[in-house]
Amino acid sequence: MQATAANHAWRKIKSALVSALAFVSAILVIAPLGLVFFYLVKSGASSVNWDFFTQLPKPVGVVGGGMANAIAGSFELLGLAAMIGVPIGVLGGVYLAEYGSTRTNSLLRFIADVLNGVPSITWGVVVYGLVVLRFKGFSAYAGGLALGFMMVPLIMRTTEEVLLLVPNGYREAALALGVSRWKTIVHIVMKTASKGIVTGILLALARVAGETAPLLFTAFGNRFWNHSLSEPIAALPLQIFSYAISPYEDWHRQAWAGALVLVIMIFFINVLVRFLTRDRMANPT
Repeated sequence: MQATAANHAWRKIKSALVSALAFVSAILVIAPLGLVFFYLVKSGASSVNWDFFTQLPKPVGVVGGGMANAIAGSFELLGLAAMIGVPIGVLGGVYLAEYGSTRTNSLLRFIADVLNGVPSITWGVVVYGLVVLRFKGFSAYAGGLALGFMMVPLIMRTTEEVLLLVPNGYREAALALGVSRWKTIVHIVMKTASKGIVTGILLALARVAGETAPLLFTAFGNRFWNHSLSEPIAALPLQIFSYAISPYEDWHRQAWAGALVLVIMIFFINVLVRFLTRDRMANPT
């Protein structure tokens, strides 16, 4: 009896120690995010005002102004990137999940995984060589192309994984009723996996939303409103970078404000992802 009681007490002690270790580890994971957000709020919240969202940057050395053109430019670039990356990524994921041979699909998955790990500046250099140098000018098209290329492998792999989760019974039932294969994929399989596909698209957008390096080689930046997609365009990450390396204190404050706005934008995208996936998380089957 004493040995059993001692073993029980020792198991409780070990359980408490492991629980405490897991709790401390969770705090250590969350702490950097909390510290980053706290410092962004402390340094940039005072500069987040109406002028920040509605005015253009002031001339060098002049206090005030905003990043309205950069915010609008970021949305334009994300729109262009989505027009390029979403169709290619989704169709590529459908091919991997529904078509192709085992060897071909294995090779495509390997290439997609490698591309997911390629540094973003490499994409910028590639598009710089393919588009900027050839057409002799920076442009929103080049920036959107670079971001779209970055989105493709992530959307492709996410779409494939989501489609593979759809039970084969759905496909077999539709085919048994005489529905063609492409209609089965479009109307049954993809509709069932639509939330997961949208989640992958939003995650890809959140990933490229804060990229600066590829835009330095492609979009280049612009201190004014962009009136043509064939011209250089401002973007929030580019404006933050430009202000952060400047010698002006007011620009530093606005850089912190821009970083805060960018983090909040990405935060809301991730909240939307959680909202879309809440049903799948509650019912994994």
